[in-house]
Amino acid sequence: MMAFLSAEIRRVRTSSLAFNAGWMLVGQGTNLVLQAAYFILLARLLGVREYGIFAGAFAFVSIAMPYSSLGSGLLFVRYVSADSREFAQYWGNILLSTIGVGALITALLYFIAPHLLNPESASLILLVALAECVCRQLTICIGQIFQAYERLRVTAGVALLTSFLRLVAVAMVILFLRRATAWQWALASLLATILAAIVSATLVLTRLGSPTFSPRLFRMRLSEGFNFSFAGSTQSAYNDIDKTMLSHFSMNVANGIYTMAYRIIDIANLPIAALDAAALPRYFRQSREGAASVKALSFRLAGRTALFGLVMAAILLLGAPLIPCILGYGFRDSVTALRWLCLIPIFRGVHQLTGSAVTGMGYQHYRTRAQIGVAILNLALNIWLIPKHGWLGAAWASLVTDGTLAAANWSILRSLRHGFMEVSTA
Repeated sequence: MMAFLSAEIRRVRTSSLAFNAGWMLVGQGTNLVLQAAYFILLARLLGVREYGIFAGAFAFVSIAMPYSSLGSGLLFVRYVSADSREFAQYWGNILLSTIGVGALITALLYFIAPHLLNPESASLILLVALAECVCRQLTICIGQIFQAYERLRVTAGVALLTSFLRLVAVAMVILFLRRATAWQWALASLLATILAAIVSATLVLTRLGSPTFSPRLFRMRLSEGFNFSFAGSTQSAYNDIDKTMLSHFSMNVANGIYTMAYRIIDIANLPIAALDAAALPRYFRQSREGAASVKALSFRLAGRTALFGLVMAAILLLGAPLIPCILGYGFRDSVTALRWLCLIPIFRGVHQLTGSAVTGMGYQHYRTRAQIGVAILNLALNIWLIPKHGWLGAAWASLVTDGTLAAANWSILRSLRHGFMEVSTA
């Protein structure tokens, strides 16, 4: 599975992009194994109904999670990758955003959830939001700190840390409880995520230095960071609104079936995400040389990842019947769900690589508009399809959404004529 994308990396072995993508592929490959083991154990620990309850809370929190950092991780990548002297202020900006804003968003979600989710999922929101909006988001931003320096070996390690600790947590819960409720797992997951955030922050402090806090910088970059967060939120919306709506309609079993299949798709997409993470700092730098080099790199990588997605789709289609054998008979309907969703890696291979190139060229607002459009489309489709068809309607909506975004980002990138520096000085 990794060999296909690795061939492209070996072809340009001497480039730092290939080196960094290679590290991300190694990290994501290991992460794939950890996440696969985690989902297998979690499925067996919770069962399909409790898993669906947890999935509803997690999806609801994920829609708001990007706002808790206010784009501070991407701001770090953009500005510190060009001038490392800005490290301390942007590191402080990450801490201000994720801890302060993350805590505020957690409180808001806690009060809103009972009005949008079923009572069982709503009862988990405080635990899940603290884990994802504060601790997990801080860990993600710390990975982006090392990404800015193109030290993607460390970025991959930071990403592995959370997966490893959650795997340890689920194994310990199984050892002591054998079966658990969604609430018990949410608590265990929170403790594992807190530990990952502490270790990651310590890594930055010891390897790179201490932060300085500049309210002036925070205010100056607030609008730009909000745009990054808004773009991330629209992406979360079209990825997670379906699971939130399944929870709203109290379709907990259907949510467990659908979410498990969707998580398998997410795991299959990890190699594409690795290449995208390695390419983003390069897009930012090459944009200063003009649009042509960024577009050429992006289209070449998008073509490779789309072909990889096609191979992955075939693997998922043929391997789907193994799900009940591995996860338990309660997830038997996830076989059909996975077969419906198996085309998504093809679409993601296109829209992630081309979308990041649009961001790197300084046209994030175009990418954001495309994401808003598909988020609205996804919401409308889910409102129409889920009450009638349950998780099958959610699967149809996801296919249309990812396919539309792939076409939109490809078209946007083709139409751009200038890089970031040219736009900013115009």
